[in-house]
Amino acid sequence: MTIARVGLVARSHLPTAADALADAAAWLAARGCDVVIDEASARHAQVAGRYRTAPRDALAAGVDAVVTFGGDGTLLDTAGVAAAAGAETPIMGINLGRLGFLTEAGRDDLVEALTALVEGRTRTEARAMLRGRVLRNGRPIAERLALNDIVMTRGAFARMIEIDVSVDGQSVCEVKADGLIVATPTGSTAYNLSAGGPIVHPAVDAFVLTPIAPHTLTNRPLVLPAAARIGLAARPDAPSEIIVTFDGQSSVALDAGDVVDIERAARVVNLLRVSARTHFDMLREKLQWGKT
Repeated sequence: MTIARVGLVARSHLPTAADALADAAAWLAARGCDVVIDEASARHAQVAGRYRTAPRDALAAGVDAVVTFGGDGTLLDTAGVAAAAGAETPIMGINLGRLGFLTEAGRDDLVEALTALVEGRTRTEARAMLRGRVLRNGRPIAERLALNDIVMTRGAFARMIEIDVSVDGQSVCEVKADGLIVATPTGSTAYNLSAGGPIVHPAVDAFVLTPIAPHTLTNRPLVLPAAARIGLAARPDAPSEIIVTFDGQSSVALDAGDVVDIERAARVVNLLRVSARTHFDMLREKLQWGKT
């Protein structure tokens, strides 16, 4: 894949991200690449006058690849914005945070990663996304995309919530818990894993339904086909504070009786990989999985 125009996005108010973005922009421009920077990131990195800029929601559609600087949250936010705008532009993450499971290259690997990018020595992994709609009285009031997960959980009060779960219109169960996670294979190593859900290989065409601190031992994670349509309904007598979050980046407050309708999104996220590390290598390196 020929990369001639690269979009850059940095985590807001993270000095190391701004510095890395400025270094990357200079390196790419010196090698003849057309650099386009997210407007907010350009201001933060103080390079707004040196390179072309674009609004966040228009950036991905106008470039051959996007590079994010920050952590997994920065990549997730960028992926969600790009997909919502109809773009499936490949995204590469430079990790400047802690774990960085999606952002495989670090600050010390920046030049090596950018070299692989401009020379076309990358591979692309297509990752499934979720589309969630919040229905109130049968009418949609919000719609979001998520690469990792959609989570229905209690608000500020430490109360159990009750959620009616359906799959393809069929009643599945009533979950009494602190919340419920619907995760993609990509998101199976995130909140889902912390809540006791299984690790799912990214190539598996499935989603995972995982209760958060269930109040009965019979509630266990459930693996569903990716073609399934999942309904999560807040009980009519539910406490007032219930929220649904999308990739931990945005949230919607729910009223009693609201339904969250979840299905596979039409769009995918294309992650750019610059190393030969496998998914299992990442599990061992990032999560210490399988180590004794």
